[in-house]
Amino acid sequence: MRTKIAVGAGLAVAAWLLPYGLDSYAIHVVNVILIFAVLAVGLGLCMGVAGQVNLAQVAFFGVGAYATAILTTHNGLGFWVSGALALVATVLIGLVVGTPALRVQSHYLGIVTLGLALAFTNWVTNAQLSGGAEGISAIPVPTLPGVDLSSEYLYYYLELIVFVLALAFGLFVVRTGLGRRLRAMRDDSLAAGALGAEVPLLRMTAFLLASVYGGVAGVLYAGLIRYVAPESFGIANMFLLLGMVIIGGRQSLIGCVVGAVSLYLVREWLADHPTIAQLAYGAVVVLVVVFAPTGLAGLPERLRDLLRRRRGESGTAARLAPFRPYAERAGQTSGTGTPILTVSAVTMRFRGLKALDEVSLTVAPGEIRGVVGPNGSGKTTLFNVISGLYRPTGGRVEFLGRDLTGSSPYRLARAGMSRTFQNLRLFGDLTVEENILVALDRSRTLGAWRYLLGPIAVLRQDRELHRRARDVLDRYGLTEFAALAPKSLPYGIQRRVEIARAVAAAPSLLLLDEPAAGLNGEEVRQLSEIVRSIRDSGVTVIIIEHNMGLVMSLCERITVLAGGRIIAEGEPAEVARTPAVIEAYLGDSMDSDDLPSIPEVTK
Repeated sequence: MRTKIAVGAGLAVAAWLLPYGLDSYAIHVVNVILIFAVLAVGLGLCMGVAGQVNLAQVAFFGVGAYATAILTTHNGLGFWVSGALALVATVLIGLVVGTPALRVQSHYLGIVTLGLALAFTNWVTNAQLSGGAEGISAIPVPTLPGVDLSSEYLYYYLELIVFVLALAFGLFVVRTGLGRRLRAMRDDSLAAGALGAEVPLLRMTAFLLASVYGGVAGVLYAGLIRYVAPESFGIANMFLLLGMVIIGGRQSLIGCVVGAVSLYLVREWLADHPTIAQLAYGAVVVLVVVFAPTGLAGLPERLRDLLRRRRGESGTAARLAPFRPYAERAGQTSGTGTPILTVSAVTMRFRGLKALDEVSLTVAPGEIRGVVGPNGSGKTTLFNVISGLYRPTGGRVEFLGRDLTGSSPYRLARAGMSRTFQNLRLFGDLTVEENILVALDRSRTLGAWRYLLGPIAVLRQDRELHRRARDVLDRYGLTEFAALAPKSLPYGIQRRVEIARAVAAAPSLLLLDEPAAGLNGEEVRQLSEIVRSIRDSGVTVIIIEHNMGLVMSLCERITVLAGGRIIAEGEPAEVARTPAVIEAYLGDSMDSDDLPSIPEVTK
């Protein structure tokens, strides 16, 4: 910590004294670099942190600059009033640009945002209001009492202060709850939604953050150059900005700044050779994407991993501590009371395939219900319908007495439903502790205004979340792995992390999709202990599993699916002797008494 403080203080002093060693051209270059650094931080928040492909950042930049220019020269407003209105305009444009993110993702979103950026360039080139191809000149100098901002040396300090505040705010967002949810959405939007992250609002928030940073950069640019023209906001600068973020490291805001500084200096160095410069940008971006996808910011960690591998060191040498069972709730009963889940005649068709055929079941509070069946019987499809990933073709799903058929996963998660997945869906680029923190954090995305108006309350809440996360890690024996990425851990530990994360969301109903898959005998025994303890804490559990030994010993009732229909339901011993179950699993030649004793039925 002391080293970081010393480095930060040194950089602050160097930045403050920098103008004293520069000529007028050099200080102009530095001023433009600071503007691109602000742009890069905004693009890093949207594309790197939130995973939303955004090729419209230069359009946000242009809206901020042009709005300032138009309001000052055409409407006679003061510079700062115009700048504030320009920010409002960029936020509104951010809402427009962010809307496609609610429906399309990946390269499709890139195509849409690129189209919007090109549309903006076409408009400013041809519209009379924007001055057409000639642009708008004679933008008034920003005014501050006692400061002559017509001097680029003094303007540098204004830009420096704005840049530091913008970077600090971005880092604050990334390292607290909103940033964790954005990163979780980037890593796996389905899993994030299943934990209560409001994915549609988070996507929109990412574009709004990018638009604000673009607008701030545009206002600063208008005040610095005092002239705006279409070529400053064209496709070339968009690709330059994209290169800055990718080369620096799109998942690191510091990396985005380093990329902005480095690439702009290279641009200046190759100013007399624009064709070579464009080829160089493209080549470097391709090399970084292929050989260093985390950019310059990720090189230190990659080097540390390489050194550890050469030394034969393991990043997962820590011991998995035992699970500490939850205290059983007094008066806990199972199989009684109003049903916590009611599935009524649910049908799910995928074109010509009927995956579920009028499936109905009722689960009582405090129950451990097993759902079994051969491969392709519709078990995971049923879970996906219950948890909102699929909207059923027909039928109804009631949870806690409310009809929530087809509700989005995040709404069901916030109502008290949590789940794991057949294939692990951990947030691979978050640490184990951050995975738990995402589940613990029930903040609403619409409350993001607190990051600007109430940062102390945000920090206080974050400290409490960290305390609760440490308790969860300790209970599940994961404390030694808290700072590690889940993808670096053995499979059995990853399974425990996923269950701990699902339970950290404080559900009333927990859906476990094949949690014993890939586990050894001791790990299966521990899993059984964990599931019983979770039920004893007051959580109802439904488990899909092919390990019949685990199902028969763990579940009070079992539902058997075959061909998308329920063929049997009841207590384990009763189900094990049902002829339809014996035929579905083992064929007519096997005696029914053998079914409960088989440790695992393969798909």
